[in-house]
Amino acid sequence: MDFAIAGAAAVGACFFTNPLEVLKTRMQLQGELRSKGEHAIHYRNVVHAAYVVAKNDGALALQKGLVPALWVQLIMNGMRLGTFQFGENRGYVTDKNGNLVFYKSVLVGGTGGVIGQFFASPFFLVKTHLQAQAAQAIAVGYQHNHEGTWNAFRKIFVKNGFKGLFRGAGASVPRAFVGSTSQLTSFKYSKEFLNKYEYFQGRPLLTSFCGSMVGGIAISVMMTPFDLIMTRLYNQPVDANGKGLLYSNYVDCVIKIFKTEGFSAFYKGVGPMYLRLGPHTVLCLVFWDELKMLYDKFWPQ
Repeated sequence: MDFAIAGAAAVGACFFTNPLEVLKTRMQLQGELRSKGEHAIHYRNVVHAAYVVAKNDGALALQKGLVPALWVQLIMNGMRLGTFQFGENRGYVTDKNGNLVFYKSVLVGGTGGVIGQFFASPFFLVKTHLQAQAAQAIAVGYQHNHEGTWNAFRKIFVKNGFKGLFRGAGASVPRAFVGSTSQLTSFKYSKEFLNKYEYFQGRPLLTSFCGSMVGGIAISVMMTPFDLIMTRLYNQPVDANGKGLLYSNYVDCVIKIFKTEGFSAFYKGVGPMYLRLGPHTVLCLVFWDELKMLYDKFWPQ
């Protein structure tokens, strides 16, 4: 039940935040392997990006990739949050007095994040392809031209087999570990601090809200570079053998981005990243806490 509650919370949050994921993906792919001043700037900032996408692709384009995105949330966060709750319930992340232990929280949260991200990788791959697709006038990155979620799965499978669906999964490991540990550990420590000093005594919803705001900031700052690298690796074109045509591996991707676009490129899309992860973290973690309390109320242990 821990995993089902976590997955439901993440899916609920995704409906509201997927448009920002679309904008983030577009901004991360803009100017790929081009120096500053050598590429067109279609998206100046998150507000301008939303306007440009809606104008050229239609307002519904802001929800591109929603179907695979919902599956990503169900699998990835269901596993990630469910694993953390499973560990917390059995004392794997706390000491004998019930206080959170940093290294235990990092290990349990990171492990759950990596497992969840790996199994969700095929959906994340398709989600990235669909969110990158745009009208020619505002297209950035490689255009895979899929006709929909299941068409994308079929095309990838026919071209590169089952292995092709997990292309780039290795790049998701550092992203998942860093993102999961930074979000969950900061969220739990914030709640622990607020409860210790009784700032919002008797108001668990407000405590969850404040804790999740801290978690949103932490994950946005820590995860953005890893997320950009993963987006580039997922979206690049491949040959008949599934080998990337732009980046041969993770390290090659990092080096090429740094040499051609500079260090600041690793924080492309950090604005929509926070605007997406801030609300998503708040909604997801608040839904998570509320659903757990609701479950405990009707089905007490």
